[in-house]
Amino acid sequence: MAIFARMNAMARQNDMGREGESEARAYLVRHGYDVLHTNWHWHHYELDIIAVKDDVLVVVEVKTRSEDFLLSPEDAVDAKKIRRIVAAADAYARYFNRDLPVRFDIVTLIKKETGFLIDHIEDAFYAPCH
Repeated sequence: MAIFARMNAMARQNDMGREGESEARAYLVRHGYDVLHTNWHWHHYELDIIAVKDDVLVVVEVKTRSEDFLLSPEDAVDAKKIRRIVAAADAYARYFNRDLPVRFDIVTLIKKETGFLIDHIEDAFYAPCH
């Protein structure tokens, strides 16, 4: 029974994540972003949303949480995650021959009974130097 309870919790979490990404995309479009791709994969890496605004390629990491979260959504984007996002963004820019400056944003969504509380953090992090 414990396995099924965990599977149900994971399915609910996946559903909430997909719903959050959809809300984040709609939010960005309402704010003038041209969304190019969502859930773009490169090897084992994924970019949640890639958009363009004001001639800047904007890579958006989406983090969705329920109201009873322990770790704030933006804190889930650690150094390892940042390296993966930057590597995938570099691959994306090369693959699609996008010669634009790149900005990394985080959109956090907290699920409330009445919808989502959305926070858009522009320039949330920079590509690490080697």
